[in-house]
Amino acid sequence: MELLSPTDSIFLIGESREHPMHVGGLQLFDPPEGAPEDFVHDLYEKVAALSDFSPMFRKRPATLLGGIANVGWALDDQVDVGYHLRRSALPSPGRIRDLLELISRLHSTLLDRHHPLWEAHIIEGLPDGRFAVYTKMHHSLIDGVSALKLTMRALSDDPDDTELRVPWALPPRTSRKPAEEGPGLLRTIAGTVGSVAGLAPSTLKIANAALIDQQLTLPFSAPKTMFNVKIGGARRFAAESWPFERIQRVKTAAGVTVNDVVLAMCAGALRAYLIEQNALPDSPLISMVPVNMRTDGDTSSGGNMVGTVLCSLATDVEDPGRRLETISASMRGNKEVFASLPRMEALALSGLMIAPLGLGAVPGYVAAAPPPFNVVISNVPGPRQPMYWCGARMSGDYPVSIVMDNLALNITLVSNDKNLDFGLIGCRRSVPHLQRLLGHLEDALADLERAFGV
Repeated sequence: MELLSPTDSIFLIGESREHPMHVGGLQLFDPPEGAPEDFVHDLYEKVAALSDFSPMFRKRPATLLGGIANVGWALDDQVDVGYHLRRSALPSPGRIRDLLELISRLHSTLLDRHHPLWEAHIIEGLPDGRFAVYTKMHHSLIDGVSALKLTMRALSDDPDDTELRVPWALPPRTSRKPAEEGPGLLRTIAGTVGSVAGLAPSTLKIANAALIDQQLTLPFSAPKTMFNVKIGGARRFAAESWPFERIQRVKTAAGVTVNDVVLAMCAGALRAYLIEQNALPDSPLISMVPVNMRTDGDTSSGGNMVGTVLCSLATDVEDPGRRLETISASMRGNKEVFASLPRMEALALSGLMIAPLGLGAVPGYVAAAPPPFNVVISNVPGPRQPMYWCGARMSGDYPVSIVMDNLALNITLVSNDKNLDFGLIGCRRSVPHLQRLLGHLEDALADLERAFGV
């Protein structure tokens, strides 16, 4: 038996029907040219025949001494692949909206703790022989960024590579360098408490940046919105892709970063959505944004230098051009504060920014206290070239993340070949008509293109 880390135990202890603690992903595939009609059926049969499972995919929570739970892992010698691997078909005519509704339901259900904590679904019935793969894994096993990287390892950049690889049969990747990717929102919250003491030497500098220079956005400056409530267990998922070239043109014309443009797209969409709901607050929404805090001249190999900052989304600004400029200035000011701190203090401050989300479990807290921030918007690097699985080209790669009490909406996007693939997950009860945000995202990007003449 393997003991759980305290952080991983928190994800199991904190899980409930209203708060499933798994991360997921939806991939869309185009079959190879000339593929037979039974291509997906044969692919499923080949995957189902695989019997090799890496240790991560054999873990399930163990119960000790007849009742002590959430302290250790048991490793199953035999994995019931028929339980974990599932095959579905969409009703004719196989619309994308039907696929997204299916993913919404699948992502709402808890993983069974009597089995290893993962599922994979191969979904047929899309037009032109296309198919989808939806996977989900418990956050106690892996964070979202690492899950994306693991999934990418099963793919190939060679369209003629027909070797069958699946995430659960891949050997662990060995590296001389410590992992540099971010640990994920929930993992950062869980690991924050022991780091806060590291902020003491820079307290005066941080206070000056926040209160006098107004560079640093602190928690609890966000307005109360319809996203900052107690959530239910049902989810709604929406997904869409936008050409990276369009975002790049706005970025160049405005003299900002790609992430600034993405944030401005989301800000414009959220503003329009909240106006529709008669729920737009007078104060600007605040987003939590994971950022790379490694500077251009920083060549050190070790250490985790991905942190989190809070950014004003300027949703109180009507003009899209001025809104982008305000967002860019907010991101630039916050990142400058972090860059001025020693590494450990910057990471401790990053954790402190999102630690208040952990208070959502305190009875009455969400209703009585202002939210630390309103929404999460995360831009995750992905492959910048076409990727294939057994010759089938991956046409879409959409993250399916986690929402929490006080944080009913999460927007995560991944770069994929020439596109940015957006995955939006929300509490079905608290965020009605979530799919309308996709139209508002397109409108917001078009507004930015007009504002900067591109």
